[in-house]
Amino acid sequence: MNGIYLDHAATTPIHPEVVATMATFLATDFGNPSSIHSAGRQARHRLDDSRRQIAKTIGANEKELIFTSGGTEADNLAIIGTALQQQTFGKHIITTQIEHAAILDACKYLESIGFEVTYLPVNKDGIVSVDALVDALRPDTILVSVMMINNEVGSIQPIQAIGERLLSHPCCFHTDAVQAYGITDIDVNALQVDLLSITAHKINGPKGIGLLYKREQVKIKQRQFGGSQERLKRPGTENMPGIIGFEKAAVMVYGKENERSSYYHQLKALMISLLDEAAIDFTVNGAVTLTTPLILNISFKGTKVEQLLMNLDLAGVYVSSGSACTAGSIEASHVLTAMFGEKHERTTSAVRFSFGYDIDEAAIKETVRRVTEVVKRLRTLNE
Repeated sequence: MNGIYLDHAATTPIHPEVVATMATFLATDFGNPSSIHSAGRQARHRLDDSRRQIAKTIGANEKELIFTSGGTEADNLAIIGTALQQQTFGKHIITTQIEHAAILDACKYLESIGFEVTYLPVNKDGIVSVDALVDALRPDTILVSVMMINNEVGSIQPIQAIGERLLSHPCCFHTDAVQAYGITDIDVNALQVDLLSITAHKINGPKGIGLLYKREQVKIKQRQFGGSQERLKRPGTENMPGIIGFEKAAVMVYGKENERSSYYHQLKALMISLLDEAAIDFTVNGAVTLTTPLILNISFKGTKVEQLLMNLDLAGVYVSSGSACTAGSIEASHVLTAMFGEKHERTTSAVRFSFGYDIDEAAIKETVRRVTEVVKRLRTLNE
């Protein structure tokens, strides 16, 4: 049985053209960008060119990019680095209840050392209120962090509206754009963000490389030590093969965001339509019109997520959920809990389907056939 990979929101298969570009670089270039000899200067030239090309895709200046090991490090550097740098002006941070763990755990750490964090709720579509965020602002608020697109349900947050409302406040504004990059047009100046995180492996690039955009005048405290790379904010020899692969993947998606979005919209609509025809009881989490076309989060009534994931895996459908596995038990998704409340049935019966460039209509039809079989069988067992 051929497997169908529908977990692209977790990671994407690396594109063959990215592999080829990285392989060529690995075979011919090995210099350290910090070395002054010709091999080092050649590597520095490649690094600078990659930085310029990637910066262009988000409307930034290349001097404003800090390469990291991925989205998690970028988020940590943004949250903790900003808080430690700005703490003389205040210790209040605002975020939402549905952020990625890279944000929430960083905030928990800051709380443990004396910072205060406001975790804003979301509505049943998984969207934060701009007015509620503005109301939560205080004179000592130093940072606001709201993700651009939620990684579990795909809800699209009003980042530009928030950015515009924050112009009159001196706090820094960060957004985790990991799920948005490559599927949504991003211009850091139009969005009015000061800090933005992205990673390569969500756009068919390599794992282990991401970046933090930091507006030039924004100051953050470095979290690592040992070198002057990345303008002293992220020392260590740069991951040149990863950066070269990141650049290739970024260039491949740049300017094609609308085309990719339209294609995934078609796949998403087809899957919902076919599930309707299959006459199984399901609910889409998050309004379809207010979520990214990349992600489809569905609760299947009468099932449990651990059963679903295991049986779908056996059926060759590779998906995931936002639930966390702790000591062998499944804890409800914090995102769905924020949307629907504690112990709501949707929080423990939801799986996330997420699409990629290698998925076509035939794959969606076969997926629905397998999902229907699994759900009907599990529902019978659970009756």
